[in-house]
Amino acid sequence: MFKQDIDLCVCVVVSMCFRTADDSAKVGTVVVSRMKMGEIEDGEVDHFTTDMHQKCTLVYESSHGSVNDKDNGPIMNAVFKNAVCKVYRFQTVDSKWMLVREQMAECTLSFSIPKQLIALYIQEDTCRIQELKDLGELSPHWDNLRKDVISRYDQIIKEYQDTLAELEKLTGPLFKPSCSKGQKYLEFIPINLHTQRMRVMCPRKTDSFYDVVTVGAPAAHSQGFKNGGLQKLLSKYESEKKSTAYQCIYYPPEQTAKAREILCVVSQLQPHISALADQLLQTAQQSSSQPLRDVLKSLEEKTEQFVHALKDELVKSALLALHAARPGYVSKCQSSAQSSPARADPHLSTAEKQHSVCNNVDGSQTPRRESRESPVHSDSIPHHKEYDEEEWDRVWVSVAKSLNCVIALVDKLQEQDNNNQESAPSHTLADVITSHKLPVATVVWWDELAVLVQSLKKCVAEVAERARRSVSFVLLQEAACSTAQGLQLQQRRDAVFSQALAALACGFAMRLYAGLEDKGFLRQLHAVGLVAQFESLLSTYSEEIGMLEDMEVGISDLHRVTFRITEAASEEAVSLQPTVSGRRDHYTVEVPLPHHAFQALPEELREGKPLRVLPVLFNVGINEQQTIAERFGDISLQERINQKNFEILEGLPCFQTQTDIKELLDTLGQNVVTKKRKNVEILWLAGMICRRMNGIRLTSCKSAKDRTSMSVTLEQCSLLRDEHQLNKDYFVRALDCMRSGLLAQGEVAQWDDPEAGSVATNKPASRHFYPIALLLVSSHLLVVWLILSLVFLLAKYQ
Repeated sequence: MFKQDIDLCVCVVVSMCFRTADDSAKVGTVVVSRMKMGEIEDGEVDHFTTDMHQKCTLVYESSHGSVNDKDNGPIMNAVFKNAVCKVYRFQTVDSKWMLVREQMAECTLSFSIPKQLIALYIQEDTCRIQELKDLGELSPHWDNLRKDVISRYDQIIKEYQDTLAELEKLTGPLFKPSCSKGQKYLEFIPINLHTQRMRVMCPRKTDSFYDVVTVGAPAAHSQGFKNGGLQKLLSKYESEKKSTAYQCIYYPPEQTAKAREILCVVSQLQPHISALADQLLQTAQQSSSQPLRDVLKSLEEKTEQFVHALKDELVKSALLALHAARPGYVSKCQSSAQSSPARADPHLSTAEKQHSVCNNVDGSQTPRRESRESPVHSDSIPHHKEYDEEEWDRVWVSVAKSLNCVIALVDKLQEQDNNNQESAPSHTLADVITSHKLPVATVVWWDELAVLVQSLKKCVAEVAERARRSVSFVLLQEAACSTAQGLQLQQRRDAVFSQALAALACGFAMRLYAGLEDKGFLRQLHAVGLVAQFESLLSTYSEEIGMLEDMEVGISDLHRVTFRITEAASEEAVSLQPTVSGRRDHYTVEVPLPHHAFQALPEELREGKPLRVLPVLFNVGINEQQTIAERFGDISLQERINQKNFEILEGLPCFQTQTDIKELLDTLGQNVVTKKRKNVEILWLAGMICRRMNGIRLTSCKSAKDRTSMSVTLEQCSLLRDEHQLNKDYFVRALDCMRSGLLAQGEVAQWDDPEAGSVATNKPASRHFYPIALLLVSSHLLVVWLILSLVFLLAKYQ
């Protein structure tokens, strides 16, 4: 599958050398080396020396330096592999030499994160099938819909299992090249995911470094973009769901999301409450008053969270709808209609009104079709007079009452403990309860506590089961309204999210490893989180519109991700690999650190506090297709994305107090609303803000090759000029050097392409092949284009 001669790209380290221009140096020397992340470059390196006076006079023989701090070397080696380095020297404004070292590496997370996600998808969909089966007996209409949905889930699970099996067989490079982006079994893997670092040492300044993750646009390339991307498809899907609401009950997206949240809360809190209840009994027997009070407090907090989550009106309305879907409900309605067809009863009048329309959960009313078109229309009626609507309130209120009884009895036990301690100070609560000379009342109280605890557990289990069935019925509606299209969209969304999460996890790990000794960064990490700025260079033309729509949804879904830092079991590479857990509504990525690094973290991080990452996306198309889009097409998608994400960035209150960031935000806002073609100032300002916020930078185009490499190298040279005094007169030459390297034979190697490696031969630049779409306007222009292209090729090969 993968090319065997592929070399890797992506991490740049720049060091400043404090030598004057009079120092001797061999002009035109490039040092290329291969080494592990964190390894000091003490071994042999290949020196390629060629006269560079004409093309790149700023490249000199370099001294050797470490890629990363020695202390973090083992961590970097566990996640980042197959590093490739280049070294340059550029002149500064004060006539000193700047040593520039580029390091590019693959990341193990390219495959490990997607494989973990696929396994979680399979697990979640398997649980979903079981939840649908647990709904119990349903009327024929709903039962047929359930069977259809289960069949679709079985199909998805089979496809995901086959994909995971194929991925497990793969060996070789740790990234997916762009030539494989159409492979179905690789759709979860990001394209050309690499890391790139630029490190700078300069006089009178501490060491600086600049990281960026380069990756192909997270998009469902294997599924194509004929009908658009996720943003367009999801909008169309929601409209179609409303039009087919006569088959089911329509729930808006926010309510189906709420249903998933409730399902997750129930799954997490019920076992936790049960475990705390058992611990309370054990503590009452074996411990003193304070531990008993602590356990009771935890039990009270978790139970209150549980009750609060289930008080949502969605659960109550879903229970009513589920009741209406039972076979007995239909038979009661039919028998009632047959026994008294002309009954003048106010309740019957209400029922007739309910039969005439389908009351949607969001309040809208959809006219119901005739019974011959939809023979089970009565199944969709969510309300009926014979159903006790207050029953659900009584059920979850019983949980609170049981908890209050437990609290009251524990207070009595503690009062008894205090009374016994006054008469016998050496006795504890456990002594009082387990003594052979216990008062009869104390024994009764402890027995009562056991009974109340069991009652609480039983009430919680009953409420959890009802809530689980109700929200599962809501999710059944979502899948049933448009079964085939809905689950296909879920597959597309899963694949796009997998690519986006792999890139984000790579950037988070890289940023964390680099900032382990930065106390300010660690405080920010647990206090406010990190900004992850995705820079996209996609055009708003042709199939790249669909890519951008996929990318927008995938990055937006990253809001459902949190990170946790854990202590690794050992310092072996397998123990230092990040892991993913959770469900589609929320995922947690755990990043393990070795013992010495973990113990040096602030207490909040060591306690496992969830860490937020705030993803934002800015897009500016820069190629010829974008020129066509701006002149003859539509760029509203790009404008909407930039405006939306600027508002997200602007709404972060934790950064509003920093004057320099506030000014940059104001300038960015002005550029976002300005009508200007290919306004790359938006990307530059967003990148500056992200770096000031200690954030994660990610750059993408279609395949993370030409446009991405041009953007990254331009950013690097701009940083050297603005932050590290690169001589402005040599800016263009430095840029040329970063975009090409010399080989012994004098050929120019393209370092820009992660798939090309350091020995790729030169290819004709794509900028000389003008857009055919424009030239087809005139046959004469097409002939001129062909002649110019042939002349260029001949000149190149001569």
